[in-house]
Amino acid sequence: MTLLLKDFWSFLEKYLLFQQKTAKPSRTERPPESVSEHLKIPSVYKKSYKINLDFNNRNLTDFLTKKRLPDEDFKESFTEELVLEFKNIILHYLDFVQKQKFSRLKKLQRDKQNLPIWKYKQNIINQVRDNQVVLVAGDTGCGKSTQVPQYLLEAGYKNIACTQPRRIACISLSKRVSYETLNENGSEVAYQIRFEKTKRHDTKILFLTEGLLLRQMSSDIYLSMYDVILLDEVHERHIFTDFLLGMLKCLLTQRKDLKVVLMSATINIGLFSSYFDNAPVVKVPGCLFPIQLEYHPIPIDTLDKQSSKMDCAPYLRVMQTIDHKFPHSERGDLLIFLSGMTEIMSLVDVAQVYAQQTKSWIILPLHSALSIEQQDKVFDIAPDGVRKCIVSTNISETSVTIDGVRFIIDSGKVKEMHYDNKFKMKRLKEFWISRASAEQRKGRAGRTGPGICYRLYSEADYEALEKYSTPEILRVPLDSLVLQMISLGLPDCRRFPFIEPPEGSSIENSLIYLQEQGALKEDEKLTPIGEMLSKLPVDVVVGKMLIMGSLFHMIDPVLSIAAGLGVQTPFVSKTRTDVEIEAARKHLFSDHGDPFTLLNAFNEWIQVKAKGEGTKKWSKRRGLEEQRFYEMIKLKNQFSNLLKDHQLLPEESSERFYTSEERKDWYRKRKQLHQLKREERGNMKKRKFLKFEEEATMLASSDENESSTVQDIKDLEFRVTQDLNQLQERSYKSQTLKIRQINLLKIILCSGLYPKVAIADDCNNYKPDSEQVFHTKNKSFLLLHPTSVFSSQPDLLQLPDNDTKVCSGQKGVMSSKHELLSFVSILETNKPYLMNVMRVPALQTTLLFCSSLDSNSQCTRIVCDGWLEISFAEADVAQHIISSVLHLRAAWNNLLKLRLEAINKDASSYRKLEQVLVKKLTEFLSSKVLYSIRRILTAELEHLYVGTQVADYSLPSIFKSQAEHQLHPVKGGVIINSFFVYNCLHDSNVASAWSQQTSHLQCHWTCPKCERKFIVSVIERLQHESSCEFAESSRDNDNNDDDDDDESVSHKNPLKQKFDCSDCGKTFQFTAIEILKHKRFHLVGAE
Repeated sequence: MTLLLKDFWSFLEKYLLFQQKTAKPSRTERPPESVSEHLKIPSVYKKSYKINLDFNNRNLTDFLTKKRLPDEDFKESFTEELVLEFKNIILHYLDFVQKQKFSRLKKLQRDKQNLPIWKYKQNIINQVRDNQVVLVAGDTGCGKSTQVPQYLLEAGYKNIACTQPRRIACISLSKRVSYETLNENGSEVAYQIRFEKTKRHDTKILFLTEGLLLRQMSSDIYLSMYDVILLDEVHERHIFTDFLLGMLKCLLTQRKDLKVVLMSATINIGLFSSYFDNAPVVKVPGCLFPIQLEYHPIPIDTLDKQSSKMDCAPYLRVMQTIDHKFPHSERGDLLIFLSGMTEIMSLVDVAQVYAQQTKSWIILPLHSALSIEQQDKVFDIAPDGVRKCIVSTNISETSVTIDGVRFIIDSGKVKEMHYDNKFKMKRLKEFWISRASAEQRKGRAGRTGPGICYRLYSEADYEALEKYSTPEILRVPLDSLVLQMISLGLPDCRRFPFIEPPEGSSIENSLIYLQEQGALKEDEKLTPIGEMLSKLPVDVVVGKMLIMGSLFHMIDPVLSIAAGLGVQTPFVSKTRTDVEIEAARKHLFSDHGDPFTLLNAFNEWIQVKAKGEGTKKWSKRRGLEEQRFYEMIKLKNQFSNLLKDHQLLPEESSERFYTSEERKDWYRKRKQLHQLKREERGNMKKRKFLKFEEEATMLASSDENESSTVQDIKDLEFRVTQDLNQLQERSYKSQTLKIRQINLLKIILCSGLYPKVAIADDCNNYKPDSEQVFHTKNKSFLLLHPTSVFSSQPDLLQLPDNDTKVCSGQKGVMSSKHELLSFVSILETNKPYLMNVMRVPALQTTLLFCSSLDSNSQCTRIVCDGWLEISFAEADVAQHIISSVLHLRAAWNNLLKLRLEAINKDASSYRKLEQVLVKKLTEFLSSKVLYSIRRILTAELEHLYVGTQVADYSLPSIFKSQAEHQLHPVKGGVIINSFFVYNCLHDSNVASAWSQQTSHLQCHWTCPKCERKFIVSVIERLQHESSCEFAESSRDNDNNDDDDDDESVSHKNPLKQKFDCSDCGKTFQFTAIEILKHKRFHLVGAE
């Protein structure tokens, strides 16, 4: 209504101005007319008859005699002349608006009929009516994404779901189809993505992501709310696309009334058609206008000289060519396809310099990390004489159509995420695109006029490209997918009818991982914790954090951290070089790690909100993307509601009572929010023009208040939907956690993250900050990501000098404050990096969560998961620690079992155990035990375990009650429980001897018996230890019988002979090699 009034008053001003210029007074009443008696119409035509509108009540007397409104302040009395004049103006305005609508409708209909797909409209409708599955192979530019849903709606189908691989495509297509169906202010066409939706009960066409449709299947396996399902851009072969195809193939046998339409420009027709039992194919030609193709390969010598930074010269040369060849008055924008964000920002920086010099270009980046408002700017219109240069990832390759693009620069590269199952890490690598993707990119130039595509590679390179891209399901981990498959009731995920099945090892690895996380039983059925994990729209790691957070009543900080890990980081990476921003955000950094830094930033943002201060400026000064905090709030609420639905989080006892002033303020904000949203919807109708800013060579919206309006909407929506006082109270508690609560929070987070832990390299103390390396079980020599807190403060990872101790006979430094780094993921770009790391106590973390725990006879040496060795100085302390861990882990599992079984039941069954466990766990986390920790090398694994030949299996009393009294078939030792094997490790002296990487490696060594120094190999060291112990025993038994002693030693090792050293004045039994090495030792020492 507000927008309508603004338009009316604007029209009134122009109308009055027109009246003044023409000097014709507004007609107050129509003159007497002669009417034909036969036809009852005026006998003379007048222009006023073109207005085909009128008021229902044409009696002015009734209007004039009505009572005034009590609050009106119009002092002048109404007259018949004034009312007639105003009525005439309103009629002209309504007629003007109606003609605008008719004109737009006529243009829309003309544009739709000019699309190539229009000729195939009836054929598509007939094929969908006669078949369950139809393939629409429409070339780029044919209009399939926007027109096919409308065709089906006109054909009588009421509930249509159209999936898209990306959220931005859902939003833009929904807006476009709403515009074409004259339903911009209605809800007949809507979209639904992760954090927002416009869907209503009367929605007929819904654009949504593939993952969201799969989530809907978990609650409605038959998708009964839909009559037609359109899968757009199926050629991209995302992991959820392939799974959705398989689910629909199974569903079609149960729902004969369901229609499925597959759409793509570069679809593999034979593969998809045969998968759906030879489904019919409708081929639609594409490009509306011819596209000129030019190959501009980058010279090889230039490629060889390239540094790690991208060479932008070829792209600038193309921009210069466009400037010289085409006049600026000739419209046509440039779209550049690059592989990733780093390349985009490099080119944007260089292109902005060129644009500032020429004053003829505006540079706009486009990638998924940008906010929706920033992404929408690429659709705005550039000023006359200026071209847009859109630098994009492959987000612009499909679905998103940018009007006015005439030129394309195709780098031929794309960055894809591949998962390395051996090293348990993701690799983001640059690859050549497929020929199908190259054709998609070229087609973007021929949408609105003749275009040119510049390919920065040769035609021979194009011919050598793969025909289609590698499906995502063949290159990513399948943990979440396998969990979702099992939760949907599929009997055997190995036999699922994928269109192209993944490797069997990938599915097996995912099943093993889910069993290790406690989500699956041995028979591959869901456990109670697995059922809840399958319902949370996050991966297994984050889901397990949420469940454990509810178990120990630390849910709010866990919810915040889990929500933060579920969205893109709010810390803008490009601001790392800004000194002022780094100084402003420094107080947000946490010594505990990146998840706690994220928690600090979120909590302070809440506090600033609660104080009524401007969070937009606050975020900008600290290099933070405020949109991510709004996403965190939505995701946090979603997690909270899911936990409440499963009774893992109690409902609020009672809502807070609001005063009359608070209620009045709430209603005022709600009314203001609705008004702003109506204004925003109205602004969407208008084409937005960009304004040139010379300083930044960027374009901003012509409406200076647009950005602030969007922020006002988000801020008001936040204040209306959230209890700000409650959020402030909870965030304050999270900011004031005590050290014991922080340690407990770390353990809760590790319950989901483990075994993702890394140990620091022994030589980190001698390395610069950027070269600090860490090791995991599967991958060595990992670096901290530059965005991590510890990359700039590595001193936080060093042991304090006042808490270290060196014990004789023990390897490494003894301390009670050894720490590991727990991380969320490993990402390899140009180097392998640890992402989102935090410090965790080494002893407590490994003993609580390791799946394999092995010890020697005295428990002074413990190996966790076959790669971390923990050594204690005292056997009593070691055995007490192991006993405590066994009881803690048993109590933890019992509590989790009782907690899940007691849903909808009395909580008294587990409340006491819960209190005891929290108390004991806090004490264990605070324990001060001296120990050392190190990484076991690969060469040591062969000699790590005693094996089955050792017969001494006597148990300490503390383990007898828990032992299964079974011998381990490989390691040796006694199986205490599912994860602990006692006395399967060699003693310290044997293990120490085999700790060298190879048996022939020589190194310095001091014998602990005779305190002599040697340079020996592993074999020679063992030989000396044996002879040294024998010599010591002989001296004790017969101190005077040297000859017998020498003879006995010689008998034990005939290669040894008596050697009197003149330098040290001692007598030895050495081999010839040992004699030479001993002499060399004195020579080296003398030098």
